[in-house]
Amino acid sequence: MKRRSFIRNGLLAGTSISSMSDNLSAAQSAAKPLIVSTWDFGRFANAEGWKVLASNGHALDAIEQAARVTEADESNKTVGYGGYPDRDGCVTLDACIMDEAGNCGSVMAIEHIKHPISVARKIMEKTPHIILVGDGALQFALENGYKKENLLTPDSKKAWEKWLKNSKYEPVINIENQLYKKQDNSFALGGINNHDTIGLLALDASGRLSGGCTTSGMAFKMHGRVGDSPVIGAGLFVDGEVGAATATGVGEEVIRCVGSHSVVEYIRIGFTPGQACKKMVERIAKRDLQKAKSLQIGFLAIDKLGNVGAFAMQKGFNYSLKSSTEEKVIAVESYFD
Repeated sequence: MKRRSFIRNGLLAGTSISSMSDNLSAAQSAAKPLIVSTWDFGRFANAEGWKVLASNGHALDAIEQAARVTEADESNKTVGYGGYPDRDGCVTLDACIMDEAGNCGSVMAIEHIKHPISVARKIMEKTPHIILVGDGALQFALENGYKKENLLTPDSKKAWEKWLKNSKYEPVINIENQLYKKQDNSFALGGINNHDTIGLLALDASGRLSGGCTTSGMAFKMHGRVGDSPVIGAGLFVDGEVGAATATGVGEEVIRCVGSHSVVEYIRIGFTPGQACKKMVERIAKRDLQKAKSLQIGFLAIDKLGNVGAFAMQKGFNYSLKSSTEEKVIAVESYFD
């Protein structure tokens, strides 16, 4: 109780708010199962995850299967196969996964493996560790039957070679959303991506929460750079008794505030998912307002009853939702609106 009082006083800064149980008891009509994911292209991942959820499967299985869809889409330059390389021409991938009981696994800066989300889950289930990185992660993946592949597609190689002419690093706000839909329902990129991920959250029919993140990281990053996506507590956090959150945008800023964990803590003390995401974005903006004007950071959250909310720093962030009653892409409110 002392810890809870401390958190309440620090986060609410004197604001009176009802308890979490009061808020949740008033929202019993929230639909479940459901799956949500960052960005418009997340709806294709959701469709695959929904197959698991509709069959009364575990949310963790839904997250893995959904993430694999995006990882395999070579036209998506922000995640997995076809993702843009680092400045040395190496495609390095990051991913993490977490269930309602706090079990989690993470893989960072792995090369040659198309589905890092599955490697992260294998780390969670087969080792005493949470994180494996680089060559060690690759060794583990190969020992567990994963196939070594060249992930640098011709399109991504061409973009990298073009970038090398100037070697200018300049993040582009909402580049994940600068994708256009092709006739086969895959996506092609309309620009150079510099902050990127897909974050997914699911609630199954039994009330179990899980989440995952997977990314190729910032385009043309320094070799070895890792952002927030595979960092438990930053890019993703799940507490089965409270809720779950994920982040997208410039990872360094999300890491600095342990963003997703902080969002879940706001939910714990009574905020709705949307309010919790907004509080976190406001904290980041107020820390350095001038810097925040050039950053995109978005949070997506769900509570244990299936209430969903999101908030972003800049206009343009959206998320995809799939449940038994609806399937849609939802535009998100922003701090600079």
